[in-house]
Amino acid sequence: MLKERVETALNQQINMELQAYYTYLAASAYFEERSLKGFAQWMYHHAQEEMVHAMKIYHFVHSRRGHVVLTAIAAPKQDWQSADDVVGDALEHEQKVTASIDAIVKLARSEGDYATDSFLQWFVDEQVEEEEIVDDLLQKLNLIGDFRPGLYLLDRELAGGAPAEEEESAT
Repeated sequence: MLKERVETALNQQINMELQAYYTYLAASAYFEERSLKGFAQWMYHHAQEEMVHAMKIYHFVHSRRGHVVLTAIAAPKQDWQSADDVVGDALEHEQKVTASIDAIVKLARSEGDYATDSFLQWFVDEQVEEEEIVDDLLQKLNLIGDFRPGLYLLDRELAGGAPAEEEESAT
C-alpha cells in the first residue's frame, strides 16, 4: 500500500507526464503546420512515449492499492519563433520531469517505500536518455543555425529519409 505523500507525488507525476504529452503534441502540430514532417513525427513519437509513462505510473498506483487523481492540464504553448525554440522548450520540460522524478525517489526512500523506489528506477534511467536525445537534437539545430538547407536535411533525417544525394547515388 502506498503512503499518502508518495501517492500524492505519484499523482502529480502522472499529471506532469500528461502535460509532457500535451507539450510534445503541440510541438508536433507546430511542425506539421510548417511542413516539417520529420520534426512533427519526432515530436509525435515523444508525445506517445509520455502517454506511456503516465500510464505506467497510473497502473503502478493501482497495483499498490492507491487512488489515482487526475487534475486539469494547462494548455501548452502553441507558437514558437523557431525550431530550436521548440526543442529548447522540450529540453526544459524534460529537465523538470527529471527533477520531479528525482524528488519522488528521494521521498520514497525517506518513507521507506522501496517498491516505489524500485519502480521509479526505470524512470530515472529513461530521463537520462530523454534529456540526451532532446539535447542532441538541440545541439544539431544550434550547429545548423539559420542555414535552411541544414534544417531541411535534419527534418529528412528525423523522418527516416536519406538525404537527397544518397538517394541519387543509390539509383
